[in-house]
Amino acid sequence: MTTATATRQCETLQAPPRADEMTQRERDIYRQIPDEIDFVDNPMFHESDAEERLFGAAASDIDVPAWTYFPEIDDEPQPMKAKRRKLTRDEEAELFLRYNYARYRLGRLIDAQRRRRSAYRAREMVRWYCRVKRTQSDLVRANLPLVIAMAKRTKVANVDFGEMVSEGNMALLRAVEKFDVSRGFKFSTYACRAILKGLNRLATKTGRYRERFPAEYDPSMERSDYDVRKHEMQRDDTVDALRDLLARNRAELSPVEQTVLSERFALGRGGKGSTLAQVGKAVGLTTERVRQIQNAAVQKVRVAMNDEYFSG
Repeated sequence: MTTATATRQCETLQAPPRADEMTQRERDIYRQIPDEIDFVDNPMFHESDAEERLFGAAASDIDVPAWTYFPEIDDEPQPMKAKRRKLTRDEEAELFLRYNYARYRLGRLIDAQRRRRSAYRAREMVRWYCRVKRTQSDLVRANLPLVIAMAKRTKVANVDFGEMVSEGNMALLRAVEKFDVSRGFKFSTYACRAILKGLNRLATKTGRYRERFPAEYDPSMERSDYDVRKHEMQRDDTVDALRDLLARNRAELSPVEQTVLSERFALGRGGKGSTLAQVGKAVGLTTERVRQIQNAAVQKVRVAMNDEYFSG
């Protein structure tokens, strides 16, 4: 289940009719909660009013700007547009505190639920898990332009721009999970370095792959020649069987019929067979008579072949 899907499920979550009863959507979200969850600790989390300060009525309302980009359409520099609003340093710090505090509370609930299951605690786990996903989504959405900027700065041979953006997005997710806001650095400083490292890993992996597989895989070239080889084998077997049958005269051909077939189809010798007229001169018969003898001889051979090689 992707982060975006989990976030959409949390946004449509409705309160159940009873406190101890979970809706189907809550059950679906509950099944997505991992067995363990990490967080970046902060002294503030252990204070009694931490939840009220971060998620209560007094908590500030942070407007995270929307972000849409389609790298597969065009990776060239776009015309100058109005500047997109960025999070302030305080807003960014607030979001990271909310994100890690939600993970901290969810981790405690997971540990307690492991010791003793409770329907009420399960609903609390769903609530905090949704907070984790919402704040994570806000942080990622606010910093997606960093991925595009770093991908445009990095040139990786034989890798399209969309794949670089995908790798950068994964690096951004990992950076969000590990960033410690209490150290006083801006997240962009940390994230840009993490994204560049991810793109460098992609370049190394692609380079090693190209060393082993220098040519692109082309499905149209991956055609089996089994049918052709099978046909050639069957033809060779049939020719060998025909030569054996004629050598032992199993078809009971007359000397003239044997001569006509041998000359007409070059049996027993290489090269090209003779024409009807050439065979007629050799045996002293007309072209039409040679054709009649040939047809009769071929029919005898066909019957003999069926009886000896193809009958049960």
